Amino acid sequence: MRNLNCTTLILDGGLGTSLEDKYKVTFSGDQTPLWSSHLLLSDQKTLLSCQSDFGDVGADIISTATYQVSIDGFAATKTPEWPRGVSIANVGQFLEDAVLIANEASGAGAVALSLGPYGATMVPSTEYSGKYDAAHDTSKKLFDWHMERFMLFVKASGLLQRTSYVAFETIPRADEIMAVRRVIAAVGRLGPVASKRVKPWISCVFPGDDDRLPDGSSVEDVVTAMLSSQVSSVQPWGIGINCTRVGKLASLVKKFENVVKNLVLLGDISAWPSLVLYPDGTNGEVYNTTTKTWELPEGVKAPDVSSYCFRGP
Repeated sequence: MRNLNCTTLILDGGLGTSLEDKYKVTFSGDQTPLWSSHLLLSDQKTLLSCQSDFGDVGADIISTATYQVSIDGFAATKTPEWPRGVSIANVGQFLEDAVLIANEASGAGAVALSLGPYGATMVPSTEYSGKYDAAHDTSKKLFDWHMERFMLFVKASGLLQRTSYVAFETIPRADEIMAVRRVIAAVGRLGPVASKRVKPWISCVFPGDDDRLPDGSSVEDVVTAMLSSQVSSVQPWGIGINCTRVGKLASLVKKFENVVKNLVLLGDISAWPSLVLYPDGTNGEVYNTTTKTWELPEGVKAPDVSSYCFRGP
């Protein structure tokens, strides 16, 4: 977004991909419903090493390994130490560990609390389609779900005080964007977010060939839901795009800017938000949300040089 005093910060990226490629960690929906968050229970040493790799190469912001965290995901996770799953009463200790690990990996950098959409916690995940079950198919229902999950972090002693950003990521639906806006406002009344010490951002995914969310919402609908005071009086620190092909960014960013400019001119918002971009940078592969792997479409040949430095959600 337009900012005459622009500062560029480098965000980490591709935690799950890096764990698989470098550390040979394997995931499956049945055995590891928390996906990369599973390492909070099984192998925190490897998680710290992987996240430290990002800090070592100069990332300014390290995301916590909490993207796929959910109450149901913890309950469904069976380990020798937790043969019946992790109860809600015991979830907090792992969330605290996630923030402590990210802080250690970041060195003197910042930490972003990573929170995926409801669809990221489904098996198979649906953050690229936005097709949710009947219990989570309205903004009110999604508000309740996001609020219940976020309160796990709020209740964990001192956790939000050790983070600089809260990242609501890969959102595929406009009604979920509005739900998240209301969560930000509700949580803000409880502490750090209200004081603007913790900066929330909202980023969406545009996986199709057009510039629309998976639910069909236009960029105008998306940015309006992200920022308009008609949705919530609390404006997020930043808005953006993630898990979207690099080649689509120029068109999307231009459209984002036009909508923000119009909202400012109309007096709906008073300040330009920060812009957060972390697209897919693959060698032609497409992410399969069922297998959680990158696959080359039939007839597509990977280029010799990758188009971007980061891959994956």
